[in-house]
Amino acid sequence: MKLQYQLNAAFTALLLVIMAVTGYFIYSLILDILIQDEQRQLKQKGEILIEVLNEENYGDRESLEKFSRFLDDQDLQLFLYDRKNNAVFYSTMPNSVAQGFFNNNNFADNKEALWEFENNKYVTSRIVVYPANSGLELILLTPMNDLQAVQQNFVFRLFIVFMIGGIAAVLLSYFLTKKLVTPLTMLKVQLKKVEKRKFDDLERVEASGEIKEVEESVFEMAEELKNYMKSQQTFFQNASHELKTPLMTIQGYAEGIKDGIFDEGDKENGLEVMVTEVKRLKLIINEMILLAKLDSEPDVYQPEKITGETFLKQIVDRALPLVNERGIHFTHQAEDNCHFIADEEKLLRAILNLIVNGIRHAKTKISLQIFKQNGATYITVEDDGEGISDEMMPHIFHRFVKGKNGETGLGLAISRAIIERSGGKITVDKSTLGGAKFIITFPGN
Repeated sequence: MKLQYQLNAAFTALLLVIMAVTGYFIYSLILDILIQDEQRQLKQKGEILIEVLNEENYGDRESLEKFSRFLDDQDLQLFLYDRKNNAVFYSTMPNSVAQGFFNNNNFADNKEALWEFENNKYVTSRIVVYPANSGLELILLTPMNDLQAVQQNFVFRLFIVFMIGGIAAVLLSYFLTKKLVTPLTMLKVQLKKVEKRKFDDLERVEASGEIKEVEESVFEMAEELKNYMKSQQTFFQNASHELKTPLMTIQGYAEGIKDGIFDEGDKENGLEVMVTEVKRLKLIINEMILLAKLDSEPDVYQPEKITGETFLKQIVDRALPLVNERGIHFTHQAEDNCHFIADEEKLLRAILNLIVNGIRHAKTKISLQIFKQNGATYITVEDDGEGISDEMMPHIFHRFVKGKNGETGLGLAISRAIIERSGGKITVDKSTLGGAKFIITFPGN
């Protein structure tokens, strides 16, 4: 079932439940109100009769016979009840009916508002006859059939109102749910385009609230997916190119040696070139495998807490031979209480890639600093070389992007992958030393 129909069905069911409960309470409340109103009217009539009785000075019981003839003319259903003797002194109804009321109901119970007789109910109201010590009470009755007819008439009208209101509410619900579901339907169409990789055909969907947030997330996801697929395509193109070049060199020398077209000197040189190209191929393949593992294998990364001082010492121990060989002045410093969470072995490789890159381009010096600022831990690597051009900066961390004197074009891409996997961020800027400055940021823990 479509979402719109589900929402309409749920709303209609809820509306029916609310209307049923409301109708039940109104039905019961109307009857109580009608009974109370009828008792009030009976009491008013009774008080008028008592006033007439008192004004005419019907003080003794013999004179009440004159009053009875007056009551007969009023077309009222009433009893004149003698509480002292628990007997009906007078009734406007036939004796058999009056006796039936007396047998079926407790006249002495002045709290009973409803009486029953012959499967019918009657509303009663009592008024004490003056003087109070006479023990006489005037009990007036009216059948509930009339009240129930009024009640049913009211409920019928209420039902009509509920029906009209319900139909209007259902139509409004249909309109609102359609307005709510339509953006989702349109969003589904756009997702189908993403599924078919038709990124250029995507169209924005007008929506509001949470659906707008979902729409924005979908288009952001589509943009990221588009960029990822484009980068993967570029990666494979670059990878095939990088692998093809040394393979062609190896193939050329191998075929030349096989066909005997090289003399002994050229043959030795060709073998050395082949060994060099094989090592280069091995390096490229290993780095590609590492990048693939960092992207797809969670278990390849084992984070732990690393202190800045210990980490700096391991970097210096590994970089010192290359620094001394190139005659580069290497300055390094780590502030106290610096720490971060990362895979130590992988992060060492990432920083050493930056150090080696800096040594390759530095003229006289390279600097490594580890410090804390605003709760975050920073690692900076900078050199005094020629730096990175403005055109190259946005692409420097892409795979197979090589600067001057670059080797495989994967070192900085690997460094970024490791640092981002550690929850950090790496950026590049111009150094005050004159060359490039790589800035690694780890958020506070």
